[in-house]
Amino acid sequence: MKKILIVDDQYGIRVLLSELFKKEGYQALQAANGMTAIEIVRKESPDLVLLDLKMPGMDGIEVFKSLKEFDEKVQVIFMTAYGELQLVKEFMRLGAITHFAKPFDIEEVSRTVKRIIPLDAKEMARSK
Repeated sequence: MKKILIVDDQYGIRVLLSELFKKEGYQALQAANGMTAIEIVRKESPDLVLLDLKMPGMDGIEVFKSLKEFDEKVQVIFMTAYGELQLVKEFMRLGAITHFAKPFDIEEVSRTVKRIIPLDAKEMARSK
């Protein structure tokens, strides 16, 4: 089963995305902060990380750099409620796949994830 780690300090966003991806056949993991996200990546090796840019403690850039040091192939999409173009450019330069601005279109997030880590027939059948 493909694993997605959702990293956001906002509980509601984690739950929303987790439920969405579980319904679609993914295993959804959650982290409320950067340190927990790093631990989960080391233990679980998720196929994709959805990472909030602005969090207390470690911000998304710091978390992303740590994840890349651990596994340079880690796939990350970041989410931000902030229109800070410089940070978006920095994140993309460091190797992020794409980003979503909050509030995001849940259908667009779903389509993008399915394109990046498509499910095979068995995984899709399990979700039905």
